[in-house]
Amino acid sequence: MPDRVLPSPTIESPLLAWLLAALAPMSRTRVKELLSRGQIQINGSSVTKFDLPVRPGDRVVITTTGQPTKRDPQDGIVYQDEALLILDKPAGLLSVATNKEKLDTAFVRLSAHLEDRNAGRPYVVHRLDRDTSGLLLFARSPELRDALQARWETAEKTYLAVVEGTPRDTEGVIHNFLREGKNLKVRAVAHGGGDAKLAVTHYRVLRSHRGLSLVEVKLETGRKHQIRVHFADLGCPVIGDRIYGAKGDPADRLGLHAWRLAFDHPLTGKRLEVKSELPAALKRLVAG
Repeated sequence: MPDRVLPSPTIESPLLAWLLAALAPMSRTRVKELLSRGQIQINGSSVTKFDLPVRPGDRVVITTTGQPTKRDPQDGIVYQDEALLILDKPAGLLSVATNKEKLDTAFVRLSAHLEDRNAGRPYVVHRLDRDTSGLLLFARSPELRDALQARWETAEKTYLAVVEGTPRDTEGVIHNFLREGKNLKVRAVAHGGGDAKLAVTHYRVLRSHRGLSLVEVKLETGRKHQIRVHFADLGCPVIGDRIYGAKGDPADRLGLHAWRLAFDHPLTGKRLEVKSELPAALKRLVAG
């Protein structure tokens, strides 16, 4: 099948919003899949960022090879040394492979980048949800990975979340237990036991604007969907999170970003702190 050339945009717009209109009635899921696989090209270059601006005169093409375009993640590497690599993962990209997607993940991209330079291979220290952006840590040997994972609970993991409404208390600690149901949805329960795991989240509201709030979130534990469940239970679900009750999706993505990592370097023992700027699609919603 030939590549499909789309009509040039008439006004500047975030890429995903423009694609949804240009490709209607194609589903949002399918459009996001095209982006994550690198099948959208702007002016000859594959793009994956949902909030990338598309402008009048841009040539937008859908490639139909069914394979991800090989991309160099160099621009996404925010820290590297002989022991570590830290990527700034975009929303929509898996950390590692699943049964449904094996070809295009943060791990695959970084592996190809290192292989091209005869620089070894990465080892996964932790994961981020597909729809969460931000800092993702890899080690450069299995021994370093094991050392980091053994002390992972001592690492400071701070997120920025854009949520609907404003929590009643502008700062606080959420402390309960989380249990994953048969439908893979996670729910809070009052007591532990069985497969219910302790979940502790510290938060403070940084600012509110037009019915949304930007919240700094520090994880004391790292459970599946912990932030999403805890803020839904506060009546302030993360934007774009339909699974946990969000009413809107103003950024065309989940409003969750892994903003700061701080941990002891496995070789030097010194505290290392790395930050990632809040993506533009989220920043503009709370910029008042």
